[in-house]
Amino acid sequence: MSDVISGRFTGRTAIVTGAGSGIGRATAVRLAREGATVVAADISAERLRELTAEFPDLDLRPVAGDIASEDGVQAVVAAAGGRVDALANVAGIMDAFLPPAEVDDATWDRVLAVNITAVMRLTRAVLPLMLEAGKGAIVNVSSEASLRASASGVAYTASKHAVNGFTKSVAVFYKGQGIRANAVAPGPVATNIEAPFHSAYAAGVLGPIMQTTVPPVAAPEELAAAITWLLSDDSSNVNGAILPSDGGWSAI
Repeated sequence: MSDVISGRFTGRTAIVTGAGSGIGRATAVRLAREGATVVAADISAERLRELTAEFPDLDLRPVAGDIASEDGVQAVVAAAGGRVDALANVAGIMDAFLPPAEVDDATWDRVLAVNITAVMRLTRAVLPLMLEAGKGAIVNVSSEASLRASASGVAYTASKHAVNGFTKSVAVFYKGQGIRANAVAPGPVATNIEAPFHSAYAAGVLGPIMQTTVPPVAAPEELAAAITWLLSDDSSNVNGAILPSDGGWSAI
């Protein structure tokens, strides 16, 4: 894993969702260590308390709430204090690997609400601030499931394909105004995301594929390194990219 680059985000304000655990937590900590003021958003207030207690010297602004709601989004943006230089949409949930014939409305609606609608709303909310400043960087956490259909159930697969399309759309619409949007597509990562098989049929179809293709589990810090690079000026010529960080899974 790469070393922290001191001062790379000094004077900048970043929003990170899913900051209470896993990739989001690692990203929030790395951005803050590199000088950013970080609005750390998560649905779990307890996880955020643990985060700020562990890193009292970092400039972390915890905001607990559900980013799938418009009120939750507005609370996160308000905590930024009128300036957002970087947005990392990390929060996401799985879908119990339910196939199309078995997915229920509640699972579909919740997965799409968290994985893509919240991404849209947060992006929509920060874009006016970035456009006024004439610059900004957005990174959305997609998934290996955005590149294939054998890594999850139908709701998660559809949501992450949508994340890729949304990312490219933002890049195209605002590339001339100093805004960059990219996505990172992880493979398996050591996070708190729950991924049980609730479908025997899905286990029978996807299980043999995954057993022979899934690479070793990555550390959250490895994904945070890619995300912070894409948010930084070091990637100034990268826009609209979907970057696999999956141990080579997408190359199979």
